Amino acid sequence: MPIKVGEKLPNATFRMMTAEGPKPKTTDDIFKGKKVALFAVPGAFTPTCNNLHIPSFLNNVDAFKAKGVDSIAVTGVNDVFVMEAWKKSTGATGKIDFLADGNGEFAKAIDMAFDGSGNGLGTRSKRYSMLVEDGVVKNLNIEDAPGKCDISGGQALLAQL
Repeated sequence: MPIKVGEKLPNATFRMMTAEGPKPKTTDDIFKGKKVALFAVPGAFTPTCNNLHIPSFLNNVDAFKAKGVDSIAVTGVNDVFVMEAWKKSTGATGKIDFLADGNGEFAKAIDMAFDGSGNGLGTRSKRYSMLVEDGVVKNLNIEDAPGKCDISGGQALLAQL
């Protein structure tokens, strides 16, 4: 059963690129004592993720900050090098944190993983957005149709704040 509003995020470790190379970041590192807009994508550079989902948050960074959001983060079941390349290609450096969930451990822990092997994608994350305050899910928007980011887009989450 997928994580629900009011539940605490499970302990998990992401990878983030730093000046010194890839470094682990735990859920506590990212969410403890902070208000974070988190969204997840099935895959970096894929059409909906790249052309709709990222811009829906990137174009609203200032509006999220004005609503008291400390940071915006995106996660996907991609390795840290792919996530870093995607961050650079979208112009999101310094605006959105890119959290690599390379083995899908976080996606599985919150029951948001799906099997995309039929399309050669392996394990992937469902598309969703959530507002997390001090590690607790306050809002959760799970996309119900592939190729869409209406429910989970930046504007939809922003309207809930």
